Amino acid sequence: MREVMTKSMARNTFYGGSLFFILIFLGLSVHSHRYIVNQSTDANTLNESVAAGKRVWEHNACINCHTILGEGAYYAPEVGNVMTRWGVLDDPEAAFETLKGWMESMPTGIEGRRQMPNFHLTDDEIRDLTNFLIWTDKIDAQDWPPNDAG
Repeated sequence: MREVMTKSMARNTFYGGSLFFILIFLGLSVHSHRYIVNQSTDANTLNESVAAGKRVWEHNACINCHTILGEGAYYAPEVGNVMTRWGVLDDPEAAFETLKGWMESMPTGIEGRRQMPNFHLTDDEIRDLTNFLIWTDKIDAQDWPPNDAG
């Protein structure tokens, strides 16, 4: 082996390394796509109400304060497992009533506490948001969040 790298050696190292890492990137991209489509997404329960709930979530910019599955702001609690924390994951009607009561009681006006604004959502919007949060709670998030408190 020479002590000095020639231009052709440098070029071959660059192209070989680039090709190697491009192949790894493509392999991991395909693996991620297959995992998301076939395992982590609960497509059987993904219905119009869940999609409408996600639109409510996006329209009201809930992610500006809350996190969902670790993505978003950290001002307010994680909501990826909120239905499990409230104990209403398997009872959609109780989940709706709990979320509705929570949202309509905000803001509480207690000094020094973080307050959620009242978005004046309709019952249909709250029901759709409830279904979205239930759906989110049931997907395989690989044990995220790491504890029940979110």
